[in-house]
Amino acid sequence: MQIEVLKSKIHRAIIIEANINYIGSITIDEDLMDAVNLIENERVHIYNINNGERFDTYVIKGERSSGVIGINGAAARKVAVGDLIIIVSYATMDFKEAKQFTPSIIFPQNNKV
Repeated sequence: MQIEVLKSKIHRAIIIEANINYIGSITIDEDLMDAVNLIENERVHIYNINNGERFDTYVIKGERSSGVIGINGAAARKVAVGDLIIIVSYATMDFKEAKQFTPSIIFPQNNKV
């Protein structure tokens, strides 16, 4: 049996950019990506703490150590600069493996690891 489990979580990141004219995605500081084992183009789910919006998109690398968290494209209408969000990704794995798996979770301060 395969199940989906939490793989990566950035809890309470701050939106510092919302660019509706970009083609889509979320820009994440590469330091934050590394800290939770996210890779470029990986699907992530975004949960907006401020307004309850929930959506998914894919990751693009932001400048390392910049603290950038930016929502791009149409999803930029679902956030405001300054909103707190939770960024998560999930992985599919065997049930037995999932019982032993530990997700990567961080609680950044001002979008820094």
